[in-house]
Amino acid sequence: MWTRRISALAATTAFLLIGQAAGAADVSPVAEPTPEAPMADALSPWQIRVRGLGVITNDEGKVDGVSGSDLSYSDSVIPELDITYYFTDNIAAELILGTTRANVYGEGSIDGLGKIGSTWILPPTLTLQYHFTDFGAFKPYVGAGINYTMFYSQDAASADDLDIKNSFGAALQVGFDYMVNEHWGVNFDVKKIFLRPDFDVTVGGTELSGSAKLDPWLIGAGVTYRF
Repeated sequence: MWTRRISALAATTAFLLIGQAAGAADVSPVAEPTPEAPMADALSPWQIRVRGLGVITNDEGKVDGVSGSDLSYSDSVIPELDITYYFTDNIAAELILGTTRANVYGEGSIDGLGKIGSTWILPPTLTLQYHFTDFGAFKPYVGAGINYTMFYSQDAASADDLDIKNSFGAALQVGFDYMVNEHWGVNFDVKKIFLRPDFDVTVGGTELSGSAKLDPWLIGAGVTYRF
């Protein structure tokens, strides 16, 4: 008899406990999903830079058939604009635009000619770059490409006439951006252009030809803006 009562009491107690647990489960609040953080806006693939650029030439050249002849050229500082397009975070193409005026001087055995003439130079340069992305705000890069230099508004001085031919050349590049924030940064850049145009010149009624070994260094610093 006591055994039956104890068994019935245990069964009743177990039933009540199960019922309370089920009720508690029914009223437990359902955790709402955590809202996802908004994604940062992707940067545009376009970037521009404005630089001050020093153009430092290699003073070599010759007039064909004139022994000991040599040439030199004036250096200059100019503004420069470049436009960059990023194909990926690492690979980009850059177009460099700027123009400058340069004087041509006789040296060596033709030193007596002094200033032979002057010309405006437009040397658009296109490089393919690799950008390193593992250094935080410091973003170095290297590049190589092609240059096509146009000589225009040429004026003779001691010569009767001067005609420097447009010319292709190779270009090498190294530089870095230091990004102050997502869009703005400062830039330092060095390029070497291998540029050796031919020219025709008339001096004292005599028509001559030759080649100029300009091979300029382009050293620039300025501001970067990434759209």
